[in-house]
Amino acid sequence: MHFPELKPIRQRPFPKQIEVYELSKVKKMKISENIAELLGKKASFYLDHVCEKITKDELQTPGKDGLDQVFGNSNRNPQVLRSLAQLYGQGNLGGTGYLSILPVDQGIEHSAVYSFYKNPDYFDPENILKLALEAGCNGVASTFGGLALNARKYAHRIPFIVKINHNELLSFPNKYDQTLFGKVKNAWDMGAVAVGATIYFGSDESDRQITEISEAFEHAHQLGMATILWCYLRNEAFKTADQDYHSAADLTGQANHIGVTIQADIIKQKLPTNNFGFKNIKFGKYDDAMYEALTTPHPIDLCRLQVANCYMGKIGLINSGGDSKGESDLLEAITTAVINKRAGGTGLIMGRKAFQHPFKDGVNLLQRVQNVYLDNKITVA
Repeated sequence: MHFPELKPIRQRPFPKQIEVYELSKVKKMKISENIAELLGKKASFYLDHVCEKITKDELQTPGKDGLDQVFGNSNRNPQVLRSLAQLYGQGNLGGTGYLSILPVDQGIEHSAVYSFYKNPDYFDPENILKLALEAGCNGVASTFGGLALNARKYAHRIPFIVKINHNELLSFPNKYDQTLFGKVKNAWDMGAVAVGATIYFGSDESDRQITEISEAFEHAHQLGMATILWCYLRNEAFKTADQDYHSAADLTGQANHIGVTIQADIIKQKLPTNNFGFKNIKFGKYDDAMYEALTTPHPIDLCRLQVANCYMGKIGLINSGGDSKGESDLLEAITTAVINKRAGGTGLIMGRKAFQHPFKDGVNLLQRVQNVYLDNKITVA
């Protein structure tokens, strides 16, 4: 595979339209028309919905002054604020309050061969950095080893987010646990602006993980780095004969709420696909009235509940892009971005849908997702 030469990092504050690589027959149309066309018959369903349970006026919505409004009076020290500003100020979405992050830790989480067999070039972590730069991402999240190997060449060119723990998946049988792969100070030494970590809420090891990552995040803040938490659920009981509640709005929302409690600056979460996890699994605290008061089955309302659990949007929610399914990736990515933005979220952290395609197609997809956040006609519902 041939990679184009690196170009200077592009800073585009509030552009009306950005041009990207051609995709199929979609060419230089207005952003909003492109998105509506891609959504097809579902365009009105996603673009015209109004959230009436938790309204947008109750939220802290993303914007260029969001960091001052949220963290200006917080306990985050000036170096953390500078790191957050560097992350939010980078790339095509710089200055908008939204984030487009390229995460590539799948070499550990899903095995390197399975993750990279479609594009073996990505066994070389430098190509991951090239993809994030060319696509105009705010930052790149990856492993200690992959980022450390390229730190002197790239840490000043694009913000590094070091993923400090992983489920290594080589133990058999597999277990729902996350293991620290290095020290927070190692991330600081290589010039990272943030650390990322996963907690498997609901797993047997979740109590230890909460304690471990709380301490790691405290250390990261002391050193001046921001913190991003992957708030994932893992418990066999969450998957019943009728439904998989690992992506239920109420359960993932509670995971988010625990995440912001341990002072994550940004929450990463899967897009919700259903609800009523507490009620149908029959555990925890729930009341039928809470579902009626806060949500509807509409996907934007379900995501709005996730945002509400992030201190009403004061801590940014970025949704994950999910696995790559081939030709449907663009439509799925655009749909996820529209739901996240209209729910009051802060952006997407999308990896496999980008790096499991040829380089230009990966750049194209990431920039088309960024277009959703650059389009001022797509508003918070």
